[in-house]
Amino acid sequence: MVMDVHGRDLRYFAAVAEELHFTRAAERLYVSQPALSKQIRMLEKQVGAALFERDRRDVRLSAVGAALLPHAQRILAEWEEAQEAVAGVVADQATALVVGMSTSPGRGGVLPAIRSRFTAARPDARLRLRQVSWHDPTAGLAEGTCDVAFVWLPLPDPDRYRWVVVAEEPRLVALPDTHPLADRESVDFADLLDEPFLALPDSAGPLRDYWLATEARGGRPARIGAEVASTEETYEALVAGLGVVLLAVGNSPLITLGGVVTRAVRGISPSRFALAWRADDRRPLVREYAHACELAAGTAD
Repeated sequence: MVMDVHGRDLRYFAAVAEELHFTRAAERLYVSQPALSKQIRMLEKQVGAALFERDRRDVRLSAVGAALLPHAQRILAEWEEAQEAVAGVVADQATALVVGMSTSPGRGGVLPAIRSRFTAARPDARLRLRQVSWHDPTAGLAEGTCDVAFVWLPLPDPDRYRWVVVAEEPRLVALPDTHPLADRESVDFADLLDEPFLALPDSAGPLRDYWLATEARGGRPARIGAEVASTEETYEALVAGLGVVLLAVGNSPLITLGGVVTRAVRGISPSRFALAWRADDRRPLVREYAHACELAAGTAD
């Protein structure tokens, strides 16, 4: 026999079994005594046997009721624990924000400025920073491991996201200090068209094309000297002479560690560094962090 018993049925049954009095059980449950009696009769019908023995003076558990009671109490206790666990997770999600990044958002103190404004608005909130490989241009947003993320535009599937631009920076070219173009103060992008370039992985999607400046190549494909997925790989590839690479001004100190120089590039658009979040994520905490970014970047209305 299969019974479709609800938690309410077990809660009503346990209250009567523990009180052995329908009126006191009804008061404990904040329901009327007739409604409680009706619910118990329905449960007995589902069970197929009486759960209580009743007379004018006493209410006693039947043998079936006595067999059911410890199981009902255990189920109710486990359900209460489950509710507490779920409530804890919900509360944690309401006050914890995971911030993804594949590039440091330091950029002239913008990250401390964002944190200061955000914690002033939400002192109860906790921020968790998560470093994500360059293989994922959304820095954890696409796979849902981050709530907001510092990313470079353009993003793949842009309709899935919203963003606020945190910094707009010229793109430089990084090259070995022995490169013939290293002696110039700046270079035209046209002078770089035949150079081998360091490229992001294919998984970076439109971001790979952006850092190869495909839009400025007039249809000519880029020569790929090597693929890189981290700052360390980029630096090593540059020192090894595997190619040149475009990067934002704010990232120049990460690359110019010795043997590498950066030069201004004419003929390409500046880069845009942004704080992004999923378009369908309307949680207040996400919106408040985005507003803190707008304030820090000076773009808030």
